[in-house]
Amino acid sequence: MHDRTDQALVQRVQSGDQHAFELLVAKYQRRIFRLISRFVSDPATAEDIAQETFLRAYRAIGRFRGDSQFYTWLYRIAVNTAKRSASAGARGPVFQENAHSSEGEETFPGSEQLSTVETPEAVMASREIADAVKNALDGLPEELRTAIVLREIEGLSYEDIAQLMGCPPGTVRSRIFRAREAIARQLRPLLGTRPDERW
Repeated sequence: MHDRTDQALVQRVQSGDQHAFELLVAKYQRRIFRLISRFVSDPATAEDIAQETFLRAYRAIGRFRGDSQFYTWLYRIAVNTAKRSASAGARGPVFQENAHSSEGEETFPGSEQLSTVETPEAVMASREIADAVKNALDGLPEELRTAIVLREIEGLSYEDIAQLMGCPPGTVRSRIFRAREAIARQLRPLLGTRPDERW
């Protein structure tokens, strides 16, 4: 349903309807800002990159042919724009403590389980876990970081990530597996898990 709605709006934009593009911006601006915030720590910079993303999308929408879903195409523009900003000196991704996958699969151990007990020890443990995940994310190679952020934080499917990153789904799965293992290594001392356990 959403795909058909997006397609109809895109066709209206391509026919010169600027209001249709405003509807697309309204639909995706929060998700795009949240995605960019994983790559750029400064909110003002993230907002600027989000605006640039939509500007680039508007300029390029005439060439959008529907070979992929609109949000996948838009995410690709956002990631590429954020990468350009990062290469110009912006900091790495910021892990939000309550981030989780919308598809219910394996996700980062966040503070949501710990926050139900607001003791100083629980708050400290929550921050340590969030810091460890952020440090692990910051230390990942770009292709692993992008794949894990899109999967675990943005909740995209393997197929959508593969389309966005221009690689086979099997490569996406491999990258996400390697990223999870790297993060697990950082978390084991905090969580007291064995080397054969992930979290």
